[in-house]
Amino acid sequence: MADFVRTLSREVLNTGPNGAETREWLVANGLGGYASGSVSGAVTRRYHGLLIAALPAPLGRVLMLSQLSDVVIDADGHHYRLSCRDTGGDPSGGEAGEEGQTAALQEFRMETGLPVWRFRAGGAVIEKQVVLPHGQNIVHVTYRVMEAKAPVQLRLRPVLAFRTLESAVDRPLAGAYRITAAEQRYEVSAGPDLPVLRMAIEGGDFPMTLDGGIRRDVYYRVEDERGYQSRGSLWTPGYFSGEVGAGQSITFAAATEDWWRLEALPPADVLGFEAERRRRIIQNAHPSLRDGAMAELVLSADSFLFVPAGRVADQMRARAEGDEVRTVIAGYHWFTDWGRDTMIALEGLTLATGRHLEAGWILHTFGHYIRDGLIPNMFPDGKDRGLYHTADATLWFFHALHRYLGATGERDTLRLLLPKLREVIDFHRRGTRFGIGVDPRDGLLRQGQEGYQLTWMDAKVDDWVVTPRRGKAVEINALWHNALRLMAGWLREEDGEAAARPLVELADQARASFNARFWCPSAGHLFDVVDGEHGDDIACRPNQIFAVSLDHPVLERERWEPVVETVRSRLLTPVGLRSLAPGCRDYKAKYFGDLRARDAAYHQGTVWGWLIGPYVDAWLKLHPEDKEGARRLLEGFLPHLDEAGIGTISEIFDAEAPFTPRGCISQAWSVAEVLRCWVKTES
Repeated sequence: MADFVRTLSREVLNTGPNGAETREWLVANGLGGYASGSVSGAVTRRYHGLLIAALPAPLGRVLMLSQLSDVVIDADGHHYRLSCRDTGGDPSGGEAGEEGQTAALQEFRMETGLPVWRFRAGGAVIEKQVVLPHGQNIVHVTYRVMEAKAPVQLRLRPVLAFRTLESAVDRPLAGAYRITAAEQRYEVSAGPDLPVLRMAIEGGDFPMTLDGGIRRDVYYRVEDERGYQSRGSLWTPGYFSGEVGAGQSITFAAATEDWWRLEALPPADVLGFEAERRRRIIQNAHPSLRDGAMAELVLSADSFLFVPAGRVADQMRARAEGDEVRTVIAGYHWFTDWGRDTMIALEGLTLATGRHLEAGWILHTFGHYIRDGLIPNMFPDGKDRGLYHTADATLWFFHALHRYLGATGERDTLRLLLPKLREVIDFHRRGTRFGIGVDPRDGLLRQGQEGYQLTWMDAKVDDWVVTPRRGKAVEINALWHNALRLMAGWLREEDGEAAARPLVELADQARASFNARFWCPSAGHLFDVVDGEHGDDIACRPNQIFAVSLDHPVLERERWEPVVETVRSRLLTPVGLRSLAPGCRDYKAKYFGDLRARDAAYHQGTVWGWLIGPYVDAWLKLHPEDKEGARRLLEGFLPHLDEAGIGTISEIFDAEAPFTPRGCISQAWSVAEVLRCWVKTES
């Protein structure tokens, strides 16, 4: 089976402000850790690094190795830097060993999802590749000399951070770094509360010259643009140096794992096994996803599925029950696992890609976390307990389980979860945390508590909840009705009609009330919230599409078409749906600036890629024979795979052309919904 390659040419990479520095790559390790950076090599985010290790609580994800400053010295003594650096215009930000000119970046490619650079350094051509062995906090950076008239010298300087992922870049360095060496094995430590970083060079004689010092005033351009601290200090112990001839390669390896793990396999085998793992992932996916851009997105989907390394007790519990813990990173670089995102993304990430066993593990994992009728909204990094402030994540759990059962026919998971789902329904009927509960007068679900953001439109800055949507939100009630219908069906199948009847009556009441309350004749679409703090909210938002798109639509059939047409004409873009229609109060066309400015736009016009999924579902309900038209709705994402995060899909986009990608460079539900809908629109 051939490798899947996405190549960016020299012309693309050297295109002004949209070139190599604004494009980013990412490789995940299946534990929540990763390596990522700009294609240029400049470290522009606090989240960039060659080894972000996933460690047990309370550490969480820790940036261990920020970058590898790499210099080629040819036979004539000319120096060529392979990795660009950004010192914010301050030439004093460099360091010894980085003198000389920048090598010409001729090509960048993602080869079966792994990044490869090709440089010309004078008369030499050198390729560089980054690999993370799956399930290990290890990184390999391999350098291959493809062409050279004489051996070249490589000088590799590891630049370290040792800070938690979310720490500001100006956070003081560890009190004292210490490096020890034995037989060309090197260990850097920074106190008993931090892991040890182990480093070695495989494939050649590369002794390390120790000249430790501080690299001052590193400039993180994207952090500056986002309104965060943008200058910080990194530490380097020295540099490795040695010669490599044409046709030869060496590998720099770094890890927080023990030496026996780091040295268990030669680098060529690590690359070979990881490449083969990735090929098998593609081969196991739905046939329509095994080629081209969709195969790349299948590999992107793999990056979100992980074993939460920090939650050791959960792993022990699951294995004692003959199970495994799996969950989903919501997005890179800064999200952890979120209940809502996981349930929405589950079908596209796992069922469309043939990973049914892991889908079951994810459902079991979140079923274990149910408390007071709710699954967690999210798990903070470095914590082993979730936060539960969500009104919709638990309702999406019913949807995800339904899709899992439809794909697998496996009933044991349903029977395992059914008592917990009964509990969920009971808590919602009686009322649970955060004001979530059924209004007995109309059977609709209301939610809201001061200071909390409970729907997916959850932006909050300090005490300001940007879109509180307290009251009866349209998609919450579409999901509630859907959950009641699904639960009634499961109870009917397992326990008979009598067990299902009370839920059928609840669903009938909710549906009748929904259609009486949510339709706005003057606007020709659905209210976004009814019985809210300020009455009924007429804002035109995409949330109404769920009244049509879900498996059990709550909206009467004769009103599907005006709702879908409103969404098409006012909210649809080539890369998803706007979160608020132009012309509405508070509409923002661009998402940029500091945190407050960005969050003010986050759900006030900004386009969300994942919303293309429910729109495709609704479109096909109205036009079931138009799979070709529905497929065209996905094609706007294809050119996007060459920008922002290479080979993946961003979280959000500006609301107007050119629909600039923003937010996370790689978002689970964006990728998942495109994969799911690509399968659904297969002719």
